Amino acid sequence: MVAAALCLISAALPAQQSAALPYTVVTHEGKRPLAVRTISGQEMFALDDLARLFNLNVREDPAAASLTIAAGPQTILLSTQQPLASIGGRMTSLPSAPVRDGKIWYVPVDFVGRVLATVSAVKMDLRKPSRLLLVGDVRMPRVAARVEPLGSETRVTIDVAPATPHTVAQEGSRLVVRFDADALDAPDLHASTTTDMVQGVRLGDTAQTIAIDLGPRFASFRAADQPGASGAGRIAIDLLPQVEAAPTVTPGQAPPPPETPPLLDLPPPGGLRTIVIDPGHGGDDLGARGVQGTLEKTVTLAIARRVKAALEARLGTRVLLTRDSDQAVGLDQRAAVANNNKADLFVSLHANASLRPGQIGAEVFYLAIEGYGEAAQRAAQAPREALPLLGGGTRDIEIIPWELAQARYIDQAAAFARAIEGALQERVKMTPQALQQGPFRVLVGANMPAVLIELGFLSNSQEEQQLLADDHQAALAQAVVEGIVRYRAGASR
Repeated sequence: MVAAALCLISAALPAQQSAALPYTVVTHEGKRPLAVRTISGQEMFALDDLARLFNLNVREDPAAASLTIAAGPQTILLSTQQPLASIGGRMTSLPSAPVRDGKIWYVPVDFVGRVLATVSAVKMDLRKPSRLLLVGDVRMPRVAARVEPLGSETRVTIDVAPATPHTVAQEGSRLVVRFDADALDAPDLHASTTTDMVQGVRLGDTAQTIAIDLGPRFASFRAADQPGASGAGRIAIDLLPQVEAAPTVTPGQAPPPPETPPLLDLPPPGGLRTIVIDPGHGGDDLGARGVQGTLEKTVTLAIARRVKAALEARLGTRVLLTRDSDQAVGLDQRAAVANNNKADLFVSLHANASLRPGQIGAEVFYLAIEGYGEAAQRAAQAPREALPLLGGGTRDIEIIPWELAQARYIDQAAAFARAIEGALQERVKMTPQALQQGPFRVLVGANMPAVLIELGFLSNSQEEQQLLADDHQAALAQAVVEGIVRYRAGASR
């Protein structure tokens, strides 16, 4: 049970100690600060403060070089010489051992999350990035937002962990997203990207809301919920622009001919119905790192989202991403996403790096199967097998080992790669060997024509800046779309 008051320690500290930004303890009763000291580079709480907050009984045993901490019926033994704590004989490591200053013992901040939370009768949630300590059943989801221009529209994506009930409504010149929560954990909510339809994203007037400030061209919006990883949720809010007013016609003047709307480039029968775009790397797999620190996983996801939006707008086809956030996805799992969704094409996006800083340009690869020998050639020519069905008749199915799945599509993959390479040549710088074959694991299990695109070299400072620029990302995305359109046209002949 949290004490009604919190006393902050103000004792004089030795030179190696300094005050740090306090944590905020959040309960249903309200918020209060919890002082932090930085000691030898380690952030620490005063054990006396924790004792008052959580009704702990602390006893020092100098002979055993330990502290005995009673938390209700549970007992914690904390070594004063080693970064270790024992709970019922189970050892838990800490970033550092406790430190004593006069009569006050300090324990590392992680002591709360790693040790105290495991024995407390009330729920504790230590959130170091936000410098929060949630005590009790406090509903405070983590929230992050980003703004993405998508052609004439703008998308505001809000990630929420855990997924939390909410509503989206327009209130004057802003949209308000209201969550069924006590408050929001959103230390970095501000989205820097602005367009003529969104001027900013910020915390709202109450602790449970996010406000999206609308721009001059905003007309309406549509919102959709999407599932996220590990119980998280995602809110995709598309901001739609105003329709241009019809030109005025003076008396006696013939009205201008109506503008022909762009045709939706629908797939012919047997054409492209599902395309999978694979943003390379993600999560702990950072990929290549640029001279200025740009990460490959960030560049590939940004361009993959542009490709998805452009393909959906032009072809009206189903487009899936193997990941739509910063998450780890296994190489075989990426191809499995395409296989399980019966994709017609698979495109894996990457950014390159070289020991030569002058290396520059995009490249397109398709799988090299020479290393698979005769087995790959047989797989490429293998007929379908007919299996009997219950009630009579047969059904043709393909039975092919995972390692040889792409072998059947090598000729189509080569044509697909040529179409992509040709479209890229018209828009961006390419390397002298812009079209190559390579033994890429991510392509091996794809059961459809598959290519891998190296979008440019992050190790080249000039190209690193280009890969971050909106116009260059748009050019790359449009080249991929144009290559897909050209391949489809050639394949349909």
